[in-house]
Amino acid sequence: QVQLEESGGGLVQAGGSLRLSCTASGRDVSNYVLAWFRQAPGMEREFVAAVGRDGGGPTLLATSVKGRFTISRDDAKNTVYLQMNSLVPEDAALYYCAARYSYIVTAASGYSDWGQGTRVTVSS
Repeated sequence: QVQLEESGGGLVQAGGSLRLSCTASGRDVSNYVLAWFRQAPGMEREFVAAVGRDGGGPTLLATSVKGRFTISRDDAKNTVYLQMNSLVPEDAALYYCAARYSYIVTAASGYSDWGQGTRVTVSS
């Protein structure tokens, strides 16, 4: 089990950038897949991006954010980042960090540990 804490959310104009961070604590964090999900009001939680364990390995991005978002991790800092560029109003949501042992999956139900979320607001 890991504990996750997100930061970096805020208000940004359309076309702008934000970088979200999620710091993990617990045993063997490097063995966990780390992912980002988001949830807009009235919508289901959706997969955004994930990065494999042990220093990174594979990454997976949702189609809606490919070419605009990148995910990376720094295991020395137990931190995963989500760099978000060219933001559009549809990106506004509460962004959650999540962790799971083993391989990447995109279903929220596949993740055992969650942070409290950080809000991203995009003004048009």
